[in-house]
Amino acid sequence: MGLSFHRNPDGTTTGRNESTGFAVTHVDAEEVKRLLYEDAGWEYTPPPPPVPPGFHRFSLVHDAFGHVGFGDERYAGLRTDPPEGCVPVDRGCFALECERPGKTLLDAVAGTVSEVRRRYGVVMNSLGIDKPQEWFDVGKNGYAAEILAHLWLMAADRARLLGYGRKDLVRLLDATGIE
Repeated sequence: MGLSFHRNPDGTTTGRNESTGFAVTHVDAEEVKRLLYEDAGWEYTPPPPPVPPGFHRFSLVHDAFGHVGFGDERYAGLRTDPPEGCVPVDRGCFALECERPGKTLLDAVAGTVSEVRRRYGVVMNSLGIDKPQEWFDVGKNGYAAEILAHLWLMAADRARLLGYGRKDLVRLLDATGIE
């Protein structure tokens, strides 16, 4: 069974349940999701309320220890005393669900990653995004920004594993012409 969602040029969202053929288009993307879940017989959970201005909601994931999981002793400090605004969760690996302050989402993520690294010695390496190619919006603080942060954290982690350093990554970024 698969559900698919598509943002239309007119601002509406179309969703389709591939198994039943049920399709719906609506201006409210969350309503599309609710109706598709209902058609699929799945439990629908509405999204949490918006965060206060100047705060951002995101997940940070650490899966660099292989298959050790959430209960590994290296996460003990993070489980008992997580950064303010973050809650440890078990996703088959260690993760933090966070609502943190920042000028932008990237600022909030960077501050949290830095605090976790400094206080606990753990470098969070993902935002847990399964399909980063699914690009739904263009806002600096929306889902597209989460995908960007996810890809940057993954790139930094993998560069480290391959022996690349900060200068190598900055040189690559400079080569793109981004200002």
